[in-house]
Amino acid sequence: MKDKEQDLYTIAFYNLENLFDTVDGEHTLDDDFTPEGFKKWTPKRYAKKLSRLATVISKIGYDTIKKPPVLIGIAEVENEKVVKELVETEPLKDIGYDYVHYDSPDERGIDTGLLFLKDKFEVLYSEAIPLLINSLKGVRDTTRDILYVKGKLNGELVHIFVNHWPSRRDGSKETDYKRIEAAQTVRKYMSTIEEEEIDPNYIIMGDFNDNPTSDSIQTLVKDSTLYNPMEKLHSPNHRGSTSYRKNWSLFDQIIISHNFFNYKKNTHSFSDADIFDDTFLTEYKGKFKGSPYRTFAGKKYIGGYSDHFPVYIQLKFNS
Repeated sequence: MKDKEQDLYTIAFYNLENLFDTVDGEHTLDDDFTPEGFKKWTPKRYAKKLSRLATVISKIGYDTIKKPPVLIGIAEVENEKVVKELVETEPLKDIGYDYVHYDSPDERGIDTGLLFLKDKFEVLYSEAIPLLINSLKGVRDTTRDILYVKGKLNGELVHIFVNHWPSRRDGSKETDYKRIEAAQTVRKYMSTIEEEEIDPNYIIMGDFNDNPTSDSIQTLVKDSTLYNPMEKLHSPNHRGSTSYRKNWSLFDQIIISHNFFNYKKNTHSFSDADIFDDTFLTEYKGKFKGSPYRTFAGKKYIGGYSDHFPVYIQLKFNS
């Protein structure tokens, strides 16, 4: 391995598209994902999904630096059990991942999580930040919490937020206010960090259900503290992390603080950002050719990976 490769580290985010176990949860709307349910979600299908996702995660950024990601934010996981079984699935099993996960109030039971390499990242503190949003009718919208993790990456202190912001299901304009509130929630929490720490390192990742130019993301990056390296990657007609009717969106993003552009000793600096959209992750024929090769297309089981491509950045450690 070249010296340059040794100094580079991949940080990724991946929406896993409904990683459910096969058990009917008592307090969640997961009936579809059972052997008798609408999706006919059998142990065999679940095991195949785990294997496919583990393979993808191990390959993110591997072509350039010949090692798996050091941090992976994940979304759409049902519970701690599926996260644990994911990191225990080949080829992740022997790599040395641990995880942070909290159950969220989402009515379907889907949560966020963070996988990390135990020999490179040390968790100092973590919590689930509630996203307190009401519907237009004044009813509490039970949505995913924001996962916050404070830790040391190769000895450098970093603050990580893993997000899965409210969906556009009821219309993008009608639900804009929810994602703007999510952005403000992250900003508020950043303010409390900045009361105790000068110039903190932020890594804010997730499925934001909005593009880099959307109001919510612009609310998040509204001053010079944060930089969104994903903005230049989005091309609605050609490239993104998920597609709908051949229109590409880049809902999955990793946003960093500007201090990742310094080059002081024992710190990390930004090197690159990309979408992991290798051919094996895409539909190879038909009208959806080139789109993410997903697990389900509507009602139909097709046995792919996810309806989202992973995104990633690479940081150089200045030793």
